[in-house]
Amino acid sequence: MGQSAEFGKFLKAMRSRLSPEDAGAGPATGARRVPGLRREEVARLAGVSTDYYVRLEQGRNIHPSRTVLDAVSRALRLSSSEHAHMMDLLEHCAATPRSAGQAAQGVRPALRHLLEAVGDVPAMVLGRRSDVLAGNRLAFLLFEDFPALPVAERNLTRWLILDPAARELFRDWKTVAAEAAGALRLDVGKHPNDAQANQLVGELAVNSDHFRQWWAGHRVATRAAGTVRLHHPAVGDLELNFENFALPDDPDQMLRVYSARPGSSSSDALALLGSLGAGLSKTAAAQGQQRTFVADASVAAAEDAE
Repeated sequence: MGQSAEFGKFLKAMRSRLSPEDAGAGPATGARRVPGLRREEVARLAGVSTDYYVRLEQGRNIHPSRTVLDAVSRALRLSSSEHAHMMDLLEHCAATPRSAGQAAQGVRPALRHLLEAVGDVPAMVLGRRSDVLAGNRLAFLLFEDFPALPVAERNLTRWLILDPAARELFRDWKTVAAEAAGALRLDVGKHPNDAQANQLVGELAVNSDHFRQWWAGHRVATRAAGTVRLHHPAVGDLELNFENFALPDDPDQMLRVYSARPGSSSSDALALLGSLGAGLSKTAAAQGQQRTFVADASVAAAEDAE
């Protein structure tokens, strides 16, 4: 399915969530067979003809101007993330999928050294599809021992949605998992022909009713910062802030750092977790490795050869 079809599906999903009152189209009149705005109402709000909007939503091969797209975005009350996703879907239209291989995701040595240096707080590097590319010991003690997993399973979204341990860990699991699904949709919009991403979406859709519902809603999500509430089996309840830092040298990678308010019970719990985990680095102890790692085997091999 080409991205033009996905573009149309996205518009339809965004239209269905809005009532006429919410969109400023006036009070609803007459019976409605489907929820949300009618196509003609969106067209009127956007200042385009109904026929033109219908062609947009049908994913036909047309080339709307930025002015028209901005008007449609305002009519549908899109957030900045949703607007960016709409533009990605249009920009990356592809009649047929390309079969080019995926480049290996590598982590710069200096970035891995940084992860080790901030060992008092959990930190990890996330790549395409939220693949966990690297992390420090405390991150793997807090969440999952990702280095111990097969390479194909070192993915934060996959773990969040499919692993029962993640449901027990995150006290607001449904909200966190839904946001992860929304971030994955953003990634797929930017890279529509990524075979690994499509495989991941398929696996999640087969194994999670929640994911199927979130994905069908075409919701997107991105947060530069926020708070998570956890219940860790070893140290109890924690409330942690997180910050996502974009990496200018690789726009597909992100450094995520978690921290607790100084002097709080969460700060004490993190310190306790670090002390409990000291000397218990399962994968590192068995293999003589540091707790940071490279998720892609081909990158690791290349670095070992240097």
